[in-house]
Amino acid sequence: MTDQPRPGGPGNLGATPVARMGYGAMQLFESPTVDDAATVLRRAVELGVNHIDTASFYGPGEVNRRIRAALAPYPEDLVIVSKVGARYTGEQPIPLAAAQRPADLRAAVEDDLRQLGLDCVPVVNLRRMDLGPGVAAEGDQIVDVDDQLTEMIALRDEGKIGAIGVSAVPVEVLRRALPAGIACVQNAYSLLDRSQEETLQLCAAEGIAWVPYFPLGSSFPGFPKVADHPAVAEVAGDLGVTGAQVGLAWLLAHAPNTLLIPGTRSVAHLQENVAAGDVTLSAAALERLDAIGTTAPQPHGVEPFQR
Repeated sequence: MTDQPRPGGPGNLGATPVARMGYGAMQLFESPTVDDAATVLRRAVELGVNHIDTASFYGPGEVNRRIRAALAPYPEDLVIVSKVGARYTGEQPIPLAAAQRPADLRAAVEDDLRQLGLDCVPVVNLRRMDLGPGVAAEGDQIVDVDDQLTEMIALRDEGKIGAIGVSAVPVEVLRRALPAGIACVQNAYSLLDRSQEETLQLCAAEGIAWVPYFPLGSSFPGFPKVADHPAVAEVAGDLGVTGAQVGLAWLLAHAPNTLLIPGTRSVAHLQENVAAGDVTLSAAALERLDAIGTTAPQPHGVEPFQR
């Protein structure tokens, strides 16, 4: 398995080599059955994906359990990445609440370990509430990043997590976090929304993996989707691929430290996403796509879906 081609080519998540095209597992909670979820997960691994993104608050815990049921004992080179900083409430319209206190972060890591059947979670992202979209931190859930990182470092020193990432953070918070040794950053970013370009550039300079969510734009009404842009559609037509594949291919071409984790509960959609790693954009196509970029508005109040 370790000798097979990696979709999107080789990348790095901290000190660990991974395929640049990974998989975001959150939507597996919506899969009708455990077997359906297992089919998608196993197909991802067959295609060379070895970076799977999850969280104990997806479900809650059900996505982690489905990953374990499908893939344990885990392939030796599989890197499972989780995140902490929220908890599942099941309430509508927003089923999540902030869980930002150090004790909350520790409890979430313990949940990951138990649900996934791991002794150590390879990478855990601290999901802050600094940027939308997402639930807001209020009251005692407003916690200084230094206090949070102290707990994350303790968890790493104890061997419960392998590396630390951060999510939903502006560039100034990332700069404060750098001394902790940051493996990756997950922020909203796409061809149509480059508001976090400065953060991406800092990641590139520091050798930090950039793992964008909303890589194809927002799925919420009233916000643009990358595949719907006329220039994207034209490039896709010229290449005989989908607009979504063009959007993902642009992200890979735009910055070499980019790793992608598009999510789906469909095998066909999974295969389409993974195939985007083989799409080559010409210099002319890249120039045209680069000219599109704008700072798109961000929906607030919902946990991002990695579509």
